[in-house]
Amino acid sequence: MSVQTEPDTQVPTPTPARRKEPLEISPWLVLTLVAVALSLIFIVWPILSVLLGSLSGGGLGGWVEFFTGGEYLQAVGNTLLLAAIVTVLATAIGVFLAYFTSRFKFWLKAVVAVLPITALLVPEVIVTQAWLMFLGNNGFLTRFMRDQFDIALPTLYGWRGLILILPLLYYTYVYLGTLAALKSFDSQLEEAAMSLGSSPLAARLKVMIPTILPAVGATSILVFTLTIGNFATSAIIGGKVPLLAPLTYKVFLAETGGNPMMQSTLATVSIAIVALILFIQRRTVGRRSYEMVQGRSWVPIKLRGVQGVLLSLIAAVLLIASTLPMVMVTVMAFTVSRGPVLRWGEFSLDNIRRVLTREPQPILNTIAFGAMACLIGIIVSIVISVVIVKKKNPLTPALDYIIMLPMALSGTVLGIGMMTAFGSGPITLSGTTAIIVLVLVVRRLPHGIRNSSATLHSIPNSLEDASVSLGVPPFRSFLKVVLPLMVPGIAAATVLTWTTMIAELSASLVVYSAGKETITIKVFQLMNTGLNGQAAAYGLILTLLAIVPIVIATKVFKIRLFG
Repeated sequence: MSVQTEPDTQVPTPTPARRKEPLEISPWLVLTLVAVALSLIFIVWPILSVLLGSLSGGGLGGWVEFFTGGEYLQAVGNTLLLAAIVTVLATAIGVFLAYFTSRFKFWLKAVVAVLPITALLVPEVIVTQAWLMFLGNNGFLTRFMRDQFDIALPTLYGWRGLILILPLLYYTYVYLGTLAALKSFDSQLEEAAMSLGSSPLAARLKVMIPTILPAVGATSILVFTLTIGNFATSAIIGGKVPLLAPLTYKVFLAETGGNPMMQSTLATVSIAIVALILFIQRRTVGRRSYEMVQGRSWVPIKLRGVQGVLLSLIAAVLLIASTLPMVMVTVMAFTVSRGPVLRWGEFSLDNIRRVLTREPQPILNTIAFGAMACLIGIIVSIVISVVIVKKKNPLTPALDYIIMLPMALSGTVLGIGMMTAFGSGPITLSGTTAIIVLVLVVRRLPHGIRNSSATLHSIPNSLEDASVSLGVPPFRSFLKVVLPLMVPGIAAATVLTWTTMIAELSASLVVYSAGKETITIKVFQLMNTGLNGQAAAYGLILTLLAIVPIVIATKVFKIRLFG
């Protein structure tokens, strides 16, 4: 007998519905979105406003005038020629001093190695003023040579002054980059080349030069772009030489309140030139890189013989020339002045007393605007550098690119872009303190981000990962672990950002309004009216505002600013 059984049927048992976990939004993603939005508004939009302004009215009137007006093309040609000459001279000076201080041992070497940095501490407009007071038509040395020896020195205005002053302004960038490359150079490579039969000169040309070439090339490109965007020295010393930055500012003043077509056209030309130079850099110099592993640096040798004397004299002349402006400004500030005439040898405190008691507003404006811009800039730099280096997401490459765009803009072009974008419309900032602070922040933001990023690269991710593995949330782990390690780098970035912000002239000169003059703007105005004593007093105060924080940071808090 067979027994039939029902097939087993599995009745599915209902499973309890899974509770949806709340969607966690990373704070860093939110900060990235905010940063991208702000960069589009305050960086991309001003640049686009400049580019679109050159096509205002729906036509190419600005470009037709640019290519048919001889003055505009002449200004572009002069600017490129000046940039090429200044780059060659600044590179030669920077490379020579870097090689001299790293290769040889001599008395006061530590002081000599630091002296070139003083060229970065004295604001450009103050340097230009000092050279005018020394070699200008009524300068100290000019009058001395004329009165004592009946020798008429050539005028400082025009090409002579530009070629003299600008290389001394910018060679420090090449010096610092080359010095860092030489310090990391493995001298055993050069010794190996000589052991194989190469002469010392051939070994340096074939081994050392290719190794330091990327650093020299990158800093030389920087000098080239800085010269193209130079305003203060070009406007004060240039005289009748048409140059792009002063001409753009001149056109801006002429078109204020009207159709800003021509100013936008000239600004667009400046952007195109710098963009082309940076593109060439990436295609050439940017592809070369060398890495030294477990190298041994040079052992400095003593200077001897005629060669040592000659090298020492050349270095001494260059260093005296680069530190002369600081000395001249100090002397002028305490010299009796009667209008444009300085009575050399007569000591007085009138200039200092006048600017401190009668017209202190530029000093107060400089401190207030610089402090606000520095605080905002450092906070933004920290957030963006963390997002770019440590908390990458799909938006960070675009953010990294956008945030570096101001490096390709001169101050005049950036100021014009801000006025074009925010002079009217839904966001009107013209005539306010906000637009001055905004210009300072955007102008110097790339430098703060670079300093903060360099600090973050040296902090291993494993420290933060260990904190997270112990149960501390990621954002709190960053605040408790990573942020404290960033403090020295943040402090260094703050001091350097402050120094560059208070020295800004070209961008702030475009956007400022009456009553909101900074020290650099006031000095520029006083020099145009011939009140050199008061200008020197303001210049001395501005130099102290730049130098004192650096001295305190390096000597008291032992912060490495130029390491």
